[in-house]
Amino acid sequence: MAPLVEFAGVAFGYPRPALSREGGFSLTDVSFAIEPGEIFGVIGPNSAGKTTLLRLLTRVVSADRGEIRLAGRAIAPMAHAELARQVAVVPQDTPRPFPFTVEQLVLMGRYPHGPGRFFENDEDRALARAAMAATGVLDLADLPLEQLAGGERQRAMLARALAQQPQLLVLDEPTSHLDLRYQLQTAALLRQVNAEQGTTVLLVSHDLDLAAEVCDRLLLLEAGRIARIGPPKTVLQKDVLERVFRCPVAVDVNPTSGRPLVRVAWPSVSGAARGG
Repeated sequence: MAPLVEFAGVAFGYPRPALSREGGFSLTDVSFAIEPGEIFGVIGPNSAGKTTLLRLLTRVVSADRGEIRLAGRAIAPMAHAELARQVAVVPQDTPRPFPFTVEQLVLMGRYPHGPGRFFENDEDRALARAAMAATGVLDLADLPLEQLAGGERQRAMLARALAQQPQLLVLDEPTSHLDLRYQLQTAALLRQVNAEQGTTVLLVSHDLDLAAEVCDRLLLLEAGRIARIGPPKTVLQKDVLERVFRCPVAVDVNPTSGRPLVRVAWPSVSGAARGG
């Protein structure tokens, strides 16, 4: 089966800021593929290139070299509406203020399928309701988005993305503002969507434990280059993480799932006091 997403020798660089002696950030010779039905995670420290990767995939910016393909087709010549029918993005948070109800938000996901229409049809409304039911926000359909808790708002954003009926679901730090309960719910929901609908998922996260639990493979970025790619067990290794993140870590095994658990190896209080 052909990959759903392919980055082939992709390079991109931001221009150097004015009056700066340092060069702008760049991605260099990035090549990888995401298979259909896979949950694929992108991890790495700040300024490693995770957000730039998403911007390239969604054509917010264009590659300087190389090619990005979706289902075998180069995305560069695609119309934005066509790309939006195939790739749905769940951002970290909604802009504020955002004066819409949950149902109105979810119906926005249908826009790429009828950009010339001013009103939704029966099919749009049925698909929106199905997406809200799948994400557990159907009972909240009439509520303003501003009245929702963080986890509820995140599920509403995911419902909008599902209403697009995309081939690829992209999530940018989906648990960054959520407490532990909502983090667990989000992880379970991603697995459910992937298993029941076969949706391919690209997850960008600073949460290494979340990525380890839900992803089939991980791409670890370091300063715009691929440091390692593979199953969580082969990527989340102590020596690799310490080199990339430049801090001491400990890697254990989750006794329930068998997946890696990563934690910072904090110095002891007494040792820190002596060192001061």
